[in-house]
Amino acid sequence: MAQRSRRTGKAATRKRQKRKAPRRKWRRWAFVALAALVGLVLAIIALFAFVDPPRGIYMRSEAARLGRIDHRPVPLEKVSLAARRAVVAAEDANFCRHLGFDMAELRRAIAAGGRRGASTISQQTVKNVFLWQGRSWPRKALEALLTPPVELLWGKRRILELYLDRAEFGEGIFGIEAAARRYFGKPAARLTLREAARLAAVLPDPKGRDPKSGEPRFRARLRQIEDGARTIARDGRDACFR
Repeated sequence: MAQRSRRTGKAATRKRQKRKAPRRKWRRWAFVALAALVGLVLAIIALFAFVDPPRGIYMRSEAARLGRIDHRPVPLEKVSLAARRAVVAAEDANFCRHLGFDMAELRRAIAAGGRRGASTISQQTVKNVFLWQGRSWPRKALEALLTPPVELLWGKRRILELYLDRAEFGEGIFGIEAAARRYFGKPAARLTLREAARLAAVLPDPKGRDPKSGEPRFRARLRQIEDGARTIARDGRDACFR
């Protein structure tokens, strides 16, 4: 009797193991697929540290909508230091001091009830290169996942270079070189601090703001950006992109 019970128990155990086998196999393949996907993403990010990425989703959609866009890629060395400082002052004053996320700015944004943005230049670059526009949670989650490897594999100079290359400065105007030539008739290498501040001031709303605006609120914003750029230079907060 005891022997029959043992045989029955062994048979039941084998049945349970057979039922579990497909689940274990599925989990193993899921892990392999996830690891392959992560490896592919990291390889693409590493490649873009040296090779210029193709146009992002938003740039392609605007090119399709407008028929064409004005985009003239240039290396960071061909953007004036004044322009680099002005854009950093306007968009992410602590760019050289954080690792992709400005936690102090994020806390202030939460305290303000989400009425102000807290995205760093690193996060915005990830969005412009890899993702789409909008405030959806899936996009924000992907942005948060991609920002650390971008910081690690690209470094600050490459991040700022691609940000300046992909930022929108007006309808159909992408990149600081195209903006400098369109609004001031000169290359980005020759932009003054005032001219660069005018371009930086439109970044939060490139379709709704005019770099040549003379409105009092716009002029006040220009002064803020110029003061911020000088402070960044004085404090050495431009060391990572000089």
